Amino acid sequence: MKLRVLGSAGAEFPGFRPPAFLVDDHLLLDAGTIGAVLTAEEQWGIRHIFITHAHLDHIRAIPALADNIIVQNLRQTVFVHAIPDVIAAMREHLFNGVIWPDFTSLPDRDTPVISFQPLEAGVVSVVSKYDIRAVAVDHTVPAVGYSVSHGGKTLAYTGDTGPTEEFWRCVDGIDALIVEVSFPDSMEALALTTKHLTSSLLRTELKKIRNLPRRILITHPKPQYYDTIRRELENLAMEEIELLHDGAVFEL
Repeated sequence: MKLRVLGSAGAEFPGFRPPAFLVDDHLLLDAGTIGAVLTAEEQWGIRHIFITHAHLDHIRAIPALADNIIVQNLRQTVFVHAIPDVIAAMREHLFNGVIWPDFTSLPDRDTPVISFQPLEAGVVSVVSKYDIRAVAVDHTVPAVGYSVSHGGKTLAYTGDTGPTEEFWRCVDGIDALIVEVSFPDSMEALALTTKHLTSSLLRTELKKIRNLPRRILITHPKPQYYDTIRRELENLAMEEIELLHDGAVFEL
């Protein structure tokens, strides 16, 4: 399983892009970054997008991808998978004909550019060649993380979350975990209020896992505190942990 980091920051800032993780060139976990990184042909290769929650930094690149596809006159549908609350938010607030055209009915309803696919948390869906399970996490809006398995390899991604419970039961001994750390330890109060993690909160969360994942890849740091978060993660002295950077590629 190939993992390509298109974006891994908790904000847009010079040198930092919002979260998006491309699996085997055609399956995307969150969509904060697409067209700013991928060539036209690479964009056309994306067939499935799994969204963790409806916050703008995790969905912002889907409208531009849809526009690129229709301008190119491609008869191609991108399937956007999410829990019903997230789909409802995107329909009402984004693809509503006001903020952006309703690409679920363009160029026509039979072959739309975007097709929303509802997921049920806790249920494994077989999509292409992958077993994918959405698992609830604790954020300020309805949100899930994802477990993605294929060929004996498993990758899990929390999306945005504060301290949570159910998700950790799905990551025991897996190949790689992408987990957020948004704030430095000095901002723990804000992290808890906005339901995010710090390095110290992550350490507490990881104790809930019986066997740690082989790789623990840290995403979503606020760019202004990137260096502080990096030092705090290093102080955890856990060899599994690596702070992600945009453009990284992993073979799991």
